[in-house]
Amino acid sequence: MRVNENILISSLTTMRLGGPARYVLEVTSPQEVADAYGFAEQFRLRTFPLGYGANTLGHDEGFNGAIIINRMQGIADDFTADGARLKVMGGEYWDNVVAHACEKGLTGIEALSKIPGLAGSAPVQNIGAYGQQLSDTLESVDVYDTASRTFRTLTKENLHFDYRQSIFNTTERGRYFIISITLKLTPGEMPRPFYNSLERYIDDHSVTDFSPQSIRQIVSAIRDTKLPDPLKVASAGSFFHNIYISDEEAEKAIEKGYPMHRGKDGNKISAAWLIEQAGFKGKLLHGIRVSDKAPLVLINESAKSYNDLEKAREEIVGHVYDKFGWWLEQEPVELQ
Repeated sequence: MRVNENILISSLTTMRLGGPARYVLEVTSPQEVADAYGFAEQFRLRTFPLGYGANTLGHDEGFNGAIIINRMQGIADDFTADGARLKVMGGEYWDNVVAHACEKGLTGIEALSKIPGLAGSAPVQNIGAYGQQLSDTLESVDVYDTASRTFRTLTKENLHFDYRQSIFNTTERGRYFIISITLKLTPGEMPRPFYNSLERYIDDHSVTDFSPQSIRQIVSAIRDTKLPDPLKVASAGSFFHNIYISDEEAEKAIEKGYPMHRGKDGNKISAAWLIEQAGFKGKLLHGIRVSDKAPLVLINESAKSYNDLEKAREEIVGHVYDKFGWWLEQEPVELQ
């Protein structure tokens, strides 16, 4: 276990905001995870598990505790008659997992290409994009249980997945440190009809190959035109959740001409569309730029403090509510 002291949270998160963390502990094995929590308990420190930092916001005052970063890597394949199980260590970069699966001709996660973050973070908010979500393929998660100080395996049924939700960010927040995830994937193609933007790309480019590798290339191309690379541009990716509404609300929204996605997971209004219609696309607010390509993305162009981000967020949320009557909810978690 590597122990670091007084590390700026701004250097660990892609929004690049946040003061010093008292300790940053880097773990490379399950035993080191247990050691890290033992270290924190010995010195009576609060803990915060951190992955790539793409969905986490640091505060100006920093964190007077121990941030534990997952550095465990590796992907193990177990091929069966009907597909394959991939056991992925939590510190593996998520897009490497998607690339690995697509190279093997396995479908189930190709639409999740280019989502920044680590594999261990993927179940926390049940990552999803373009009609796929992690819960479609995840079988189990190996964890360290800080309550019982034991290693456990939690099956999909234990995790209570929902839209951008699991027990990891709701009822059991902070209890488990994710060691690895196991996915069940199958050979073949993603079934049509595809998500609207995928279908448009396919029509515009006359695509006839719908293999996992081809869908990955399409998704990557779409994301490259919309979403900044967090290694190059300071942002937390999609900053607000989309709005899910009832069937009755959906009918009223359609009557008003609002764009609607009606899928197996419900009726969805695009948060990006709401932000654009509220007049924020491309605007600079307190050093935070609303992306002119994807209004769901907030870019830290010149903000120096969490307070700058907070003021920009509240301005957007307030105006969207005044115009449409829906509250936008933040997607990134707060490190505090």
